Amino acid sequence: MLSIVSTPIGNLGDITLRAIETLKKCDAMVCEDTRVTGQLLKLLNLPKKELLSCHGYSDPRKVDNIVRRLMEGQHLVLVSDAGTPGISDPGFALVSRARTERVPIEVIPGPAAFLAALSASGLPINRFVYLGFLPMKKGRQTLLHSLKDEERTIVFYESVHRIEKTIMELAEALKDQPDRPVVIARELTKMYEEIVPTTAAGLPAVAQSITKKGEFVLVIGAQ
Repeated sequence: MLSIVSTPIGNLGDITLRAIETLKKCDAMVCEDTRVTGQLLKLLNLPKKELLSCHGYSDPRKVDNIVRRLMEGQHLVLVSDAGTPGISDPGFALVSRARTERVPIEVIPGPAAFLAALSASGLPINRFVYLGFLPMKKGRQTLLHSLKDEERTIVFYESVHRIEKTIMELAEALKDQPDRPVVIARELTKMYEEIVPTTAAGLPAVAQSITKKGEFVLVIGAQ
């Protein structure tokens, strides 16, 4: 059995009862960073587990070994460093292999930063497009300039290291739509959570004033 378990994106109170029971009874956990997952277990006062590292740079043979253990009948849990596995992390590769090998799979749903940002944005979210992280180089400018024609709400992640640059690039891409609504969310569910509503015209000022710490989600209203 492979259990896909969502973990808190910041506030530990967001862990579900079902997630806790699953983490208690599993044989081992597959995670991006064993240090992060080990600390999570400690903070939640859960028993130590065997932690299997599996991330974007892992040797493909790691997935082979994990799938072999699943096929032998072990109960493994897949987690990301925070939030829902498979969203902007390599978890999909393991789930895909498990599906191919007909391994039983269950999902224990929970937090996702982009969904939290959408909910708090106040923008229409009956239809939206999720972009993950924008490309760092190839295709980046083409994608940014394509956003001005998107008729759905747009949501994507950005790192603290590129947030100011991205905000300024977004301002340039949307300069012909100065009233286009934009919401920037930072450190969702954590102590210093910040949600900044603005417009395309107001982005340069936000780039200078927003705290450059934590993880960011940007939401852009439809044109």
